Amino acid sequence: MLFKQIHLKGIKEGTITLAFRKWKKPTVKKGSLLKTAIGQVEIEDIAEVKVTQLTKSDAVKAGFQNREELLEQLNSVEEGNVYKIKVRYHSEDPRIKLRQQTKFTQAEFEEIKNKLERLDAYSKQGSWTIEVLKLIRDNPEVKAATLALKIGQEKEWLKINIRKLKNLGLTISHDPGYTLSPLGEAFLKLF
Repeated sequence: MLFKQIHLKGIKEGTITLAFRKWKKPTVKKGSLLKTAIGQVEIEDIAEVKVTQLTKSDAVKAGFQNREELLEQLNSVEEGNVYKIKVRYHSEDPRIKLRQQTKFTQAEFEEIKNKLERLDAYSKQGSWTIEVLKLIRDNPEVKAATLALKIGQEKEWLKINIRKLKNLGLTISHDPGYTLSPLGEAFLKLF
């Protein structure tokens, strides 16, 4: 579940407590924690609702000016049911501390290397992790679409896979593009 930056800011400040999505089936569960640009966001509750039940108050709690603006976003998705999701800021992103790391033991290096090899092994495209890390290193803060063209992949494929690298603490997302984290830089120097 992705949030726009403006909504994340409101969640962190406590001014946004709801989110609405139209899905064929829910992609989050009550009690789960989502890693976002502001830290971890907790899903406090999720329930299917009818569009007719949505109020102006719901829309405002979700960061919209009015009910019509919320409906416009929901109607941009053709199929699915509407879900009302209660959200709250939970804590700082644990990846932040990890990605600031610049020194590690041989065992820690091997652990990262093994995780990257696993990502490569399960990919239909074959080995990609080191290529993408080097691409980001050599093209800091370049949009995903441009990076994807450079390696002959689809933008969405690249974004999903960069997120996997980010989960390991190796990359940092920017608007636009990406950079290697200090951990990612240190790892590549030893690779």
